[in-house]
Amino acid sequence: MTNSWRFSTLADRHRALGSDLEDWSGMGTAWSYASSNPDDEYMAIRTKAGLMDVSGLKKVHLSGPAASHVIERATTRNIEKLMPGRSVYAAMLNDGGKLIDDCVIYRTGPNAFLVVHGSGQGHEQLSMAASGRDVSLRFDDNLHDLSLQGPLAVDFLQKHVPGIRDLPYFAHLQTSIFGKPAMISRTGYTGERGYELFVRGQDAPMIWDRILAEGADMGIIPCRFTTLDLLRTESYLLFFPYDNSEMYPFEHDPCGDTLWELGLDFTVSPGKKGFRGADEHYRLKGKERFKIWGLKLEGDKVPGNGAPVYRDGKKVGVVTQAMHSPLNNWTVAIARLPVDCANDGTRLSVNCETHGEIAATTSAMPFFDPEKKRRTVKG
Repeated sequence: MTNSWRFSTLADRHRALGSDLEDWSGMGTAWSYASSNPDDEYMAIRTKAGLMDVSGLKKVHLSGPAASHVIERATTRNIEKLMPGRSVYAAMLNDGGKLIDDCVIYRTGPNAFLVVHGSGQGHEQLSMAASGRDVSLRFDDNLHDLSLQGPLAVDFLQKHVPGIRDLPYFAHLQTSIFGKPAMISRTGYTGERGYELFVRGQDAPMIWDRILAEGADMGIIPCRFTTLDLLRTESYLLFFPYDNSEMYPFEHDPCGDTLWELGLDFTVSPGKKGFRGADEHYRLKGKERFKIWGLKLEGDKVPGNGAPVYRDGKKVGVVTQAMHSPLNNWTVAIARLPVDCANDGTRLSVNCETHGEIAATTSAMPFFDPEKKRRTVKG
């Protein structure tokens, strides 16, 4: 935690579970627990529910007459179509049209927003767009984010939060839980029906304890942050910068990937212009140097991040994240591949330092629940 400057009020809970609280985005985060294994946590979230502390995500409040203008400039979404009580996933680009962060934008009022982003340049982007505008921008580290994910999450929450079962996907409500104020959002990073509970730091330990104690009979367990890697791989959810050229740089190009290369072009609202990097974003369509794509691997051996991908003996790509599912009995990976491999059925191989050569076949993503029915189910 030598680089940490942000602190979760749940740190003692994570230490009690065996975490050393490794640094992520300036906050000590539970990358590992000694008291369980990731497969158990993965199975809990896929079949029951699991609780994670994702407070390392950065939370920025914007309010004032120019708030919507600032977000319009800083992100790829048309904010005028976002109504209070709803949220949307968005990208942020630099002047060269390359991704520098992703975020979820929550509209909490006519002139009020909460932007939740990761370890990229989101805060700097918002600050730059806010310069000279009639807007208040405030970083909020007291606001903790507890993520309750899995098919039974709604069954637990409906006992305590009226109306939670009727909350649509990417909607949120101002409410309370266990007598404490909360904003609960139907969002997550698992591909499951899940909820994020935004609560005050002073309330987070009690809420964490109550969910785990009262949810134990339902199979709800605490889950480490890195269990998300298993879930996100199956569900095609990218993690900046771990799937990006910041981690796997090009030999002759500066870091930075286009939305076309990452498959994130859907985050640009149709016809939107005027956001930072817009002209370059549109100009770069059809000029992809690679594609983020899926691999299905033979056997149950999981290659490490950065394992090279070969075609006919020549290195052509790299695995950014892989996993084996004890539920679905497959081994799959997210990879950076040549454009002509963005298809189903191309035979490749992965050269893993630990397991040797692993046969692989290209496959579209998401692997799990491709129609996204689990995360969007109603009722």
